[in-house]
Amino acid sequence: MQQLPSSITQSQHSHTPPSQLDRITELAGDLAGQFELVPLLERVLGHAAALLGCESGSISIVHEAEGYYRKEVDQGVGCREGQTFPLTEGLTGQIVKTRGTVILDRYASVPRGHIDPTDSRWGSAVIGVPITWAGSIIGTFAIFSDGPGRVFSAGDASLVELFANHAAIAIMNSRLHQAAAAKEREAAVAGERERAVQEVHETIGRSLGALLLHLDRADKATPGGSPSIQHIDGARVLAHEALFETRRTVLGLGPSSVAGRTLEESVRQELDRVNADHPVDVTLLVTGDPHELAPAVAHQLFMIIQEAVANAVAHAGATACRVGVFYDSAGITAVVEDNGRGFEAPEASHLKGSRLGLHGMAARAHYLRGELHVDSTPGWGTSVRAEVPYSSNGDTSRERWKVLVACTQPLIRAGLVRLLETSEPSVQVLGEFGTLEDLTESVSLLQPDMLVLDQHLLGEYAEARVRETDTVDRPVVAVVDRPTDEQLAAAASSGVRGFLSLSSSPAEVARVVVAAARGDALLDGAMFTRLTETRAPDAGDAIQLTARELEVRDLLAEGLADKQIATRLAISVKTVEKHVSAMLRKTGTRNRTMLVGLQRQPQ
Repeated sequence: MQQLPSSITQSQHSHTPPSQLDRITELAGDLAGQFELVPLLERVLGHAAALLGCESGSISIVHEAEGYYRKEVDQGVGCREGQTFPLTEGLTGQIVKTRGTVILDRYASVPRGHIDPTDSRWGSAVIGVPITWAGSIIGTFAIFSDGPGRVFSAGDASLVELFANHAAIAIMNSRLHQAAAAKEREAAVAGERERAVQEVHETIGRSLGALLLHLDRADKATPGGSPSIQHIDGARVLAHEALFETRRTVLGLGPSSVAGRTLEESVRQELDRVNADHPVDVTLLVTGDPHELAPAVAHQLFMIIQEAVANAVAHAGATACRVGVFYDSAGITAVVEDNGRGFEAPEASHLKGSRLGLHGMAARAHYLRGELHVDSTPGWGTSVRAEVPYSSNGDTSRERWKVLVACTQPLIRAGLVRLLETSEPSVQVLGEFGTLEDLTESVSLLQPDMLVLDQHLLGEYAEARVRETDTVDRPVVAVVDRPTDEQLAAAASSGVRGFLSLSSSPAEVARVVVAAARGDALLDGAMFTRLTETRAPDAGDAIQLTARELEVRDLLAEGLADKQIATRLAISVKTVEKHVSAMLRKTGTRNRTMLVGLQRQPQ
C-alpha cells in the first residue's frame, strides 16, 4: 500500500494533456449553478473514471464526528449505494484513518471491505482519496481498475485528488443551497405565524379591553364596603397583566417572568406568592458571586424552579420547601428540596418520560447544555438539582422535535403555536395550517416528527392517510375535549398518542406533545385504556414489524439504552425513538416493557 500527500504539485498540472483539460473545463461548467448533490457527484465521478480509462468508482459522504459514512454515489462497483457504515470499515475507513491518499494493488487487502469476493474488482487495484474542506474530511473518492494487472501511479492519484476537490465544491455548494432553502422556508413560516399572532392579539386585546370596561362599571355600581370590591380589584389587576403580556407576545418579547429583574428577584417574588396562597413554608438561599445571565438562561432556570416548587406544593403534600441558587466558577446551580411524600426516583436515562413535571424540567436543563438530577425517597421528600454552565444561552441550532399544528379555528391554532414555542424548548413548530390540503402538502414538504390536530381535521387526516400508499408513522396529538368512540376509532388510524382539551394548561400542552413525540402517552387511565383497546390488533392477525424494527426490539430486550442501540445499528437516537414509537402503535402495547415481552412475529 502506498500513502501519498493530498496536495497536488504545480508541475503535475503544467503538463495536463488537452483531453484532460477539456474534461476539467466541462466539469467546471457542470458545477456552475447546480446544487442537486447526487447528479453532480455522478458527473464528477464519471469524468474522473473516464480520464483514467476506468469504469468503476464511488463517492462517500463522511460524518467523522458521528463515526459513520454513507455511500452516496456508486458507479459499477456494487458497494451498496445509499447505505451507511461505521468508519472502522471499508476503503473509506482506511482513508480516514491514514488521512491521506491510499493506493492499493488489490482491493482484497482492505479490512472489512464491502465488495463481494466473487466480484472481479476484489483483485483489482484501487485509488482512495479524501475529500476535504477547511481541514476536515467530508467525503472520500475511490476509483477501481477494470481488472487485475493494472497498477495506479502517483500521477493517477494526483488526477483523482483534483477531482476530489471538485467533489468538495459540489458538496459544500449543495449544503449551502439547502441551508438557504431552509432559511427561506423558515422565513415564510415565521411570516405566517406573525400574521396569526397579530390576529390573536387583536382579538384578545379587544376582549380584555371590554373586560376592563365592565369591571370599572361593576366597581362603580358596587356599594362602598362591599366584599365584592376586593374581588373586582383583583380581577382588574389580572386583566391588566394579561393585556400587558399579550402586547409583549405580539412584539416578540416572550414571557416576562424575569423581564427587568434578576433571577433572584423573580424567584423571590414567585416564592412570596406561594407563601401567600399555600400553607407551605418556602425559603430562598443564594450563595456565591451573582453573574449576569443571558435572558434564555434566566428564564429557563426560573421555569425549572417554578415547576419544582409547584410539584412540591400541589403533589408532594410538603409543609416546607427550600430553594437554593448557587453561583460558582463553572456555572449556576438551582436546587429545590421539600419534605413531602416523595416517590420512587426514575433512572436518569428515563427521566424525561417518567413523570409529568420531570421531563419538562429535564428538557429545559438539556436545552441549556446542563443536567437535571432528581433524588427522592418515599416518605422523606424530594430534591431537584439543575446545573447549567454560564455560557449556555439557549442553543437554537440544537436538534428539536419538529411539529406541525393544524386547527380549523385560527385562535386555537395560534394559541397552541405560541404555547409550544414559549413552554417547551425541545419543540420546534414548523408551521400552522387550517385545512387538510395545506396540512398534507406541508407534511410531504417539511417532513415533521409529529402533528397536533383538532377534532375537525383528525377524521379527515385519518381518511387521507389511509389513501396514501407511502405512509410514515408520525405520532399525533388530538385536541378533543371529550373523545367519542368514533373519534377514538379515527385516532387509531391516525397514530394518536395523546389528547389535549381546551382547558389544558401551557405546561400540560408541552408535556403531552413531547411525550407523544418520544413514543410515550400522557393520558388519564380510563381514556388511555379505551384508546389502546380500540387500536389493539386482532389476536389472529400477525403484527407486521419491519426488519429494522425487529432489530431495535431485540436490542431493547437486551436492556440497551437508545444511545447504545443507535451506536450498534449506526443510526441516530431520534431514529431509534421513531422505531419504538411505531412499534408501540402497531402492537397496541403501552410501554417498552410490554413491547419486548411480545414474541417475534414472522414477516
